[in-house]
Amino acid sequence: MGEKERVRWRCRRGMLELDLILSRYLEARFDAMTEVQKEAFQSLLEYPDNDIWDWFNARTRCNDPEVEPVVGDIIGFAMRI
Repeated sequence: MGEKERVRWRCRRGMLELDLILSRYLEARFDAMTEVQKEAFQSLLEYPDNDIWDWFNARTRCNDPEVEPVVGDIIGFAMRI
C-alpha cells in the first residue's frame, strides 16, 4: 500500500462531512503537495473529529503552527466545491 492509499484510509472519519471534505482535498491536492505539506496534513489527521470540525466551521482556532496552514487551505478548498 502506497503513501497516498494509507493517507486516504486515515481520511475516513466517524463524521461523513469530514470524510467528504478530507477525501476530496486529498484527491485534488495530495500529489502536488510538498513533503512538509504532506506531513502537516497527516498531523491534522491525528486530531479528533470534533476538533477538526470546529476548526473548519470557525468555532475554534487551530493553535498548532504546523497544522494551521493546512486547515486554512482546506477551508478555502471546501468553499470552492
